[in-house]
Amino acid sequence: METFINLTNQSQGRDRIFRATQYACAWAKYLLRNDAQRKVVVQKLTSLESNMSAGRKLFRLGNTVSSIDAARRTLYQPDPVLRFCLTVANLNRSLYFVCDNVLWARSIHLIQDLDKDRWSVNANRYYFFSLVMNLIQDAYLIGQLMLRKSRDAQHRQKVTRHLDESQDAATVIIPQLDAFVFLLIESLRSHPDLALDALKNVCDLFIPLDKLGLYRTNEGVTGFCGLVSSLIGVLLLLKPGLKNKP
Repeated sequence: METFINLTNQSQGRDRIFRATQYACAWAKYLLRNDAQRKVVVQKLTSLESNMSAGRKLFRLGNTVSSIDAARRTLYQPDPVLRFCLTVANLNRSLYFVCDNVLWARSIHLIQDLDKDRWSVNANRYYFFSLVMNLIQDAYLIGQLMLRKSRDAQHRQKVTRHLDESQDAATVIIPQLDAFVFLLIESLRSHPDLALDALKNVCDLFIPLDKLGLYRTNEGVTGFCGLVSSLIGVLLLLKPGLKNKP
């Protein structure tokens, strides 16, 4: 199994590049939608977006096994909150890939009688639950980090100095809120891996929210958010040290 998982992981770079290209096309297509002189360009972008999406499905064929293995490994996480969040997220992610693989098989006519819409809704639902658990994990880690920093005497001095400087520049309406925001920014600044992970998950969340009808946006928003999260994913592959490892 380890050999198969390593082989699957080698395709992640191509998947991230394809994903970035797919959502860049969606965003550009939305920006050019009202330009009558760019109709040919929009058609080419639509075709390229479709090809990138189809190519990504091929790269993700083995990700179900990788997600199940990741869920198995997270069972040994000592922190109960992280253990729950990571395990549930990986299980939902594996179910998402199962649906995705079935939809791919239908697209190449390996499966004929299949309710495409129902399977697509299920795929987005599992993707949504996975992202929600990842965001709960990020919020928990940020909260733990802020709690540790708030107990640090040196950091309390920085907060006090910041509030004094803020009062010199302008009246602070809610000192507690200003101190909280300052603490949050300082915490994320000291842990860019956690900040990038949270930003990536927030951007990704808009995609299933729109497709499930829970929060309607448009192709421009989902395209931009998908592009940002994809570029972060490429960055994390290039610099593994920035990857969040709870």
